[in-house]
Order: sequence, then C-alpha cells, then structure tokens
Amino acid sequence: MGFPAVSSGPLLASCRPLLSLLAENEHKLKQYALEQMDKIVDYNWAEIADHIEQIEELYEDDKFSHRELAALIASKVHYHLEQFSESLSYALGAGTLFTDQIASGKPSQYVFTILSKVIDKYISERIEKSEGGSDAEPIDGRLEAIVESMFDRCFSEGNIKQAVGIALESRRLDKLEACINVSGDRAGTLAYTLEACQTLVQSRTFRNTVLTVLVQIYRTLETPDYQNICLCLMLLEDDKAVAAQLGELIKRDDEESELMAYQIAFDLCGSDMQHFLLAVRSGLPVPASERQSAEPPSTAEGGEEKAEGDTEMKDAEPPRELTEAEKKLETRVKNLRKILSGETTIGIHLEFLFRNNKTDMLILNNIKSALEVRNSITHQATVFANAVMHCGTTVDTFISQPENLEWLKRASNWAKFSATACVGMIHKGCINSSRNVMKAFLPPETGMSSQPYSEGGALYALGLIHAGHGEGILKYLSNELKKIKNNETVQHGACLGLGLAGMASANDELYEDLKDVLFQDNAVAGEAAGLAMGLVMLGTASEKACEEMLAYAQDTQHEKIIRGLAIGMALIMYGREEGADTMIEQLTRDKDPILRYGGMYTIACAYSGTGNNSAIRRLLHVAVSDVSDDVRRAAVTCLGFVLTNTPEQCPRVVSLLAESYNPHVRYGSALACGIACAGTGMQEAIELLEPMTKDSTDFVRQGAMLALAMVLIQETEVRQPKVKDFRNSLEKMIKDKHEDVMAKYGAIIAMSILDAGGRNVTVSLTTRLGNKRMSGIVGMAVFCQYWYWFPLAHFISLTYSPTCLIGLNKDLKMPVFDFISHTKPSTFDYPPMTEVKTSTAPSKVATAILSTTAKTEARKKGKKDEDGKKEEEGADKMDVVKEEPGKDDTENKDANKSMDEDKQGGEKKKEPNTTTLSNPARVLPAQRKYITMPADCRYEPVSKKLWGIVMLRDLKPDEKAEIVEVTIPATALPPKEEEEPPPPEPFEYTD
Repeated sequence: MGFPAVSSGPLLASCRPLLSLLAENEHKLKQYALEQMDKIVDYNWAEIADHIEQIEELYEDDKFSHRELAALIASKVHYHLEQFSESLSYALGAGTLFTDQIASGKPSQYVFTILSKVIDKYISERIEKSEGGSDAEPIDGRLEAIVESMFDRCFSEGNIKQAVGIALESRRLDKLEACINVSGDRAGTLAYTLEACQTLVQSRTFRNTVLTVLVQIYRTLETPDYQNICLCLMLLEDDKAVAAQLGELIKRDDEESELMAYQIAFDLCGSDMQHFLLAVRSGLPVPASERQSAEPPSTAEGGEEKAEGDTEMKDAEPPRELTEAEKKLETRVKNLRKILSGETTIGIHLEFLFRNNKTDMLILNNIKSALEVRNSITHQATVFANAVMHCGTTVDTFISQPENLEWLKRASNWAKFSATACVGMIHKGCINSSRNVMKAFLPPETGMSSQPYSEGGALYALGLIHAGHGEGILKYLSNELKKIKNNETVQHGACLGLGLAGMASANDELYEDLKDVLFQDNAVAGEAAGLAMGLVMLGTASEKACEEMLAYAQDTQHEKIIRGLAIGMALIMYGREEGADTMIEQLTRDKDPILRYGGMYTIACAYSGTGNNSAIRRLLHVAVSDVSDDVRRAAVTCLGFVLTNTPEQCPRVVSLLAESYNPHVRYGSALACGIACAGTGMQEAIELLEPMTKDSTDFVRQGAMLALAMVLIQETEVRQPKVKDFRNSLEKMIKDKHEDVMAKYGAIIAMSILDAGGRNVTVSLTTRLGNKRMSGIVGMAVFCQYWYWFPLAHFISLTYSPTCLIGLNKDLKMPVFDFISHTKPSTFDYPPMTEVKTSTAPSKVATAILSTTAKTEARKKGKKDEDGKKEEEGADKMDVVKEEPGKDDTENKDANKSMDEDKQGGEKKKEPNTTTLSNPARVLPAQRKYITMPADCRYEPVSKKLWGIVMLRDLKPDEKAEIVEVTIPATALPPKEEEEPPPPEPFEYTD
C-alpha cells in the first residue's frame, strides 16, 4: 500500500535546488534563487539556515547587484532563529526592500518585531548621544530613515499619540512639536503629552526640557491654558514665572481671570511644596498700601535727612487715598496669599470634616471592650485608632467620655507620650487655636518639667497640627527646645514637632538648633533630631547637611541615632531623582546595615512616583541579595513608593516576592502593594493581600491587614463586596483571645484606617491633578518606621486627603447649591453604622423531674379514665409549647409588623439612578467621573475637573447669594459637647 499523494506547491517544495543555484557563477541565477527563497523563507527557513553563510557572503559582495535582497532573506532567517540583533543588522542592510514591507497594507509579524527593535535601538542611541554629548558616536543613518518614515506614516494615518510616545522616548523635540501642530485636537494632544511626559520620561533633565517646550506651546493657544502652564512651571520649580503669571491674571479687570488665579493657587497648594509656595507668595505684586508704608522718609534737597524728627513728622505728606483699581488689586493679592499659605484650604477642609463626620463610635467601644485591660500594646493601639478615625474632625468625644477617662489613665511612659500626640491628630489643621487645644499638656512656662511624657507628646502634637504650615508655631517650639536641657523625652517631642512644623522650609536656624541636640549624643533625642533635620531640609539636596549627617552617623554608637539620620538623609534627597544617585551609591555600599536601610528609603524618596526602571531594578536586586533582613524588607517596601504613579504594575512586580520563604520580604511586599495601590480598591492588590492576612508569621499578617485597609479605604460593599468580609475578619481577630498581639495590633489599626477621618478622607500620595503630593509621600515613609518606634505611626495623618468637592465664589465663601452624581446613592454611600444587638427576653427553663417522681405521677394518672387522660395530655402539650425557649414576643411582633408593611406597601422602593450632593459634598476618587453641575444651576465651574476645591463663576451676580453657614471656623476653638449654661438673670432675694 503506497502513501497518499502530496500536492507539490511552491510553499512545500524543497529549497535544495534553489540553494544549489547560489553556488553558480551567473548573477542572474543567484538573483532568481534569492527571489524564490524570499517567497518560501517563512516556511523553509530551517533548511535555508544551513546555508546562511552563502547568503551573507552575497550581501557582503559589493559586485553583486542584489545585495539588499540577500540581506532581507538573511534577516528573516535570523529572525526565525531568534537572533534579533543580527536580524536587525541585515534588515537595515535591506534598505528600501525592508521599508517597502513596512509601508505595505499587511505587515507581517517579522516586520512588527524588527520595527520594534529598530525603534528600541534608535531610542538607545539617541539617549546615549544626548547624555554623551560630542563624544557619542553618530546615529546610523539607516535607523534615522526608518524612524522618519514611521513618523510620516503616523502623521498621515492620524496616530498622533503613537508618534508622541516615540518622540518622547527618542528625545526628538522637533518631532514632538510637529505632533502637536499637526494634530486636529491640539489641547487634547497637549494634555496627553503632559501626562506621558510625567510617566514615560525617566530623565529629569529631558523632562524639564519637554515641560519648557509645553509651556511655550500652551501660551500660543487661542485661549491660553493657564492651569497647565502653571502646573508645568511648578514641575520646573520656577516660582518666579508662576508668581508673574498669577500677578498678570489678578491685574486684569475681568472676574474670569481673578477666579482662574484663585483656582491655580488652590491647585498649587495641593502639592504641599511649602518652600515653593512661600517663594510664589513673596513674588506676587506688592499692593499700593504696602509700598507706601515701605517708602523711606523724605529727604531735603541736598540729600540730607531733616534734622528734627518733629518737623519731619509735620512736613510728611499723609498717605494718598487708593483708587478703586488699587483697592481691588490689594484684595486679590491678600486672597492669593491666604490661599497659597494654606490657611484657606485648611479652614475649608476643617469645616468639611467636622460637618460630615460619620465616625461609628460603636466600633471603638467594641474594640475597647473586646481587649484585655492590662495589655499596654492593644491599649495604645485603641487610643491611636481613635485618633485615626477622628483625624482632622476636632471631635474628641471618645476620650472625654467619663467612662473612658479611667481607662485612658492606664497609659504610662511612652504610651502617654503617644496618647497626647493623638490629640494633635484629632485637631490637625487647627493652626490658630493649637496652643489653646494643647494648653493642658504643654510644658509650664516656669519651673521644672513635672510630666515629661505628656509635655513631649504635646510638643509633638503641635507639630502634627501645624504640619507644613508652621509659621505661627515655629518660634514657640524653637524656644521650648532651647529651654530643655536634660530631658530626652521632652526633647524628642520638641524635635519631632519642630521638624513637622518647619517641613521643607530649609530654615538654617532650625537646622542648627536640631544639630545641637544631635551632638549631645543622647539616643532618644538624637533619633528625633536626625529625622527632624531631614524634615526641615526636605527636598533641598543640601550637600553640607548630608555630609554632616553621614559623618555623624558613621561616628556614633547609637543605633537609634543612625536610623534617624539615615531616614533624614533620605528625606533631604526627596524628588531629586538622578541627582541623588551619588548619595544612594554611598549609602547602599556602606558596611552598616542601618545606613544601607537608609539607602533604600533614599531611592524611595528620590524616585517616588516616577516608575524609574533603574530604581526598580536596584531595589529588586537588594531585595534578594542583601544579608540583612531589615534592608531586604525596606527594599521591597520602597517599590511601592516608586510605583505610586502606576499602581496597576505593583501587584505584578511583587507577586513572586509575596511568596518568599523570608517573612520580612513577604511583609515588605504587602506594605509595598498597600502604598502603591492605596485608595484604589484594585482587585489584583486585594487578591495578592487577602491570603497574606492568614500568613503563619504574625507581623506578616499585621502588614497585610494594614496594606489591605489602605487599598480598601472608602470602598463600599456595592463596588467591592470584599470590604464586608475584611471588616468581619478584623473584628473576629480583635476578639480572638488566642491571636498574637502583633497581629491584633495590626487589626485594630487597620479597622481605624478603613474609617479614617470620620469616613471622609483617603490615603493619597498624589494630588488631584496626578502629581506627587510631598506631605503624603513623606508621611508614609516615616509611618513605615513604626516598626522600630511606635510613636512615628502618627505620621500617617500626613497622608490623609479629604475626598471632597467644594465650590467657592469669588469671595472664597461656599454658596448653597447642589451637584449631581450620575450613580445610585448606595454605590458611593457611607458604610452602614454598626447596629446595637438587643438581648432577647429570658425564657422559662424546664424544671428537672426525677425518675421516681415520674413513676408516681404515672400511677396517679392511670386511675383516671381514658378521656380525662387525653384531655390532660393535650393541656400539658399546650403548656410545653408556651414555655418552649424560642423567639421573644417583641421579635415576633416586629416580624408580623414588617410583613404587614410589605403587604400594604407592595414592592420595595426603586433606588434612584442619580444622587444629589449639597455643597460641600463628599465625593470619592472613583466617583469623580460621574459628577456634573445641574442644568439650571446658578454657578459654573472655572476648572474642567470637578473635584477638590473648585472656583465658581456666578451667572446671576446681581441676585443675593445664599452662603453655607460655617460651623467651625479655622480661627475658633472646636465646639464642646456640653457647653456651660448661661448665668441666671438678675433677681432680688426676698424671704
């Protein structure tokens, strides 16, 4: 029996005849062989590969007229052999034959692959040339030609975004400008370019160049986009240009420009870059009244001042009356300064958090009652949980309740320090009444310190209240620090408070005061001083400060001081990216593991929110190679900071590390996932973290619970059903008497993070415009140090950002009106309050009957007739039914009542598809895209993005506007629960 016939088409034919033609001397025969091989190379490449040297020789032969065809076939063979660099080299040699295949209607997989290699090679050569300068080798002209053809094709087909990406990665500013100019939607392309510039471009120098170009293009639009102009200038840290732009806007007569200036100021304020905002404030136009008061005294004709002061006062001209235009400018400048100082934002957020506080007090009471009274760790965790749940609300009812006062007094030593600092978290933002709030705890003006832990905690609390806005409290804290000589505890609190209040101020006097404390070489005070020095010089990259701190860290014997200095140096390098590489290299190569630990956090602070590949590679290398568990844990944790701008990548990056044999690496991967994905409710992060809450190691469970709480903060059961399960598991863990204390500590803090800030804040490391939020990143970096020193956990309050939408008019007041959310109310509603379980009424217990008694009763009953017996048995059965333990009568009544209501009302009311939100409104990050203004609304937003604080244009300025009544102004003390009754009216006493 023979084999079936096989069709001998050209695709299945053997290449041997064609390959034999390559050995002929006639060029035409070789040309014919190559043309036929080009048709079948994708199917017969294995056979051709044995003779690849002959084809390569034909390409190298200058006399052969079809060298390009030989190069193309060689390129395809090497492609199938997965030798992509050789394939690319021969593809470039193919010249027009390869470019023609690119331009064809249906390019093959080979073309796509080699084209990607062409672009990658071109990008690497362009980067090498831009960084190497004149010493770099010139770029291959063939590469340049292919990339140029790619740009032309993108322009002709309208793939502008693809062209923008290639232009940015290859650092072609000329092509970038061409992309924007060719685009039909210039504004949209500019917005995409700005976003891509912040996420794709990893070189800070080139990114700044791109931002400069974008500023110039934004100015050429028909209606210049002032918001994005100032955003680019802020990223360039050009405070003078921002101040000039704001000054130009407020000098105009129209109200539109005034509102836009205020909106830009609020947007800038969201970044928390205090040194930058201070410089912008000082660069604003000086009002006429300030110029008059600053003018020097008048002089005589000869240039000499008048001899007698009295005559000078008499002859001095009175200040001239300001014109209407000057008065208007003065008001606008004052408003701008107030916004840029943060005072306006703080006051508005205080009002919002106090007004909308929805803290579930029953959760706190249940936690307190479920824990052992003698355990100081869980006691301190509960006090801290109260502070987190009430952070920024000014509501301190839990700690002022009479039944809790005795319980609070159990805190001693550093627990008392932490508990006092918690008051600062609750009153965060009360910058004008902070000393009155903390009056009972602050050090006495005269005399010795009597309660050092409370006094140190109070100074720390002042720093938490004034974090980043400490102009009004710096002098007081500095004086207190100088007064304290021999008490490490109070010094510790004063240093932390001073660092928080003077954050990013680059104040040399504060730095020197803290350095004096450091040089006393006391472990407790020195640790806080080192950390505070980093906070004061935050982001300055001061070489002098880094050298002094590093030298002292290498000299001292105290591990606490070394750790404080290591984190301090990391903070100094905040946002410097490649400018911090020298310091990173120095720290990561040190023999001391604590300094290597600081090197990891230096990478985190320097490259936070950049997604820099080299930083990620370095952290991953240390995570699997360092001999110290602390350093490995820190390296994995810091991945979360680098990936905050692309949270969707973090679970994938740390997924293998989460399964490591080393519990420290597992803990770090959990925390990294929580930091990067905070407030996103991302399913991938939940799937990674959920199994880790059942880990065999207690501190891994702790980290997983904290991270999962950060991810699920403000998530509703409608959007994420896992929230309910997670809350139940936390509650179960807190009540479990056999659970490890470390895991229980994590469960208590995680429970509070879910309901932080009265359920109105989220953990936010980015601003509403998508930029880095300095205070959030710094707060999270220091919060992670609670592993070593639990009072540093209070820094988590810096990461909280109110999830609000607040509309303001030109007078910076909140008008009464509504927003519309195109979602069902339950989608983004507050979690339901915990219900109080009512105890059922006691049921009757059946009486125990002895066997002898039962027999006697049976004999008596046997004498009765049968009918009577049956009646009695029926009666007994009825009695048993009445006395049977079961549901309470009240429950039965309620059930019957609800059934009657269901019958009367019919079906359950249908939930509306939209939600009306009153100004100021709680709007979650995921809810932003559903928010609109009502069609008949009196106000119109200046900004396109409806989130955060939005300036409103009044469409009916002649009508009187209704203003939201302020219940807790920033300048006043928080209202007390029980106010003192007024004195009685005057009266006369008679017998």
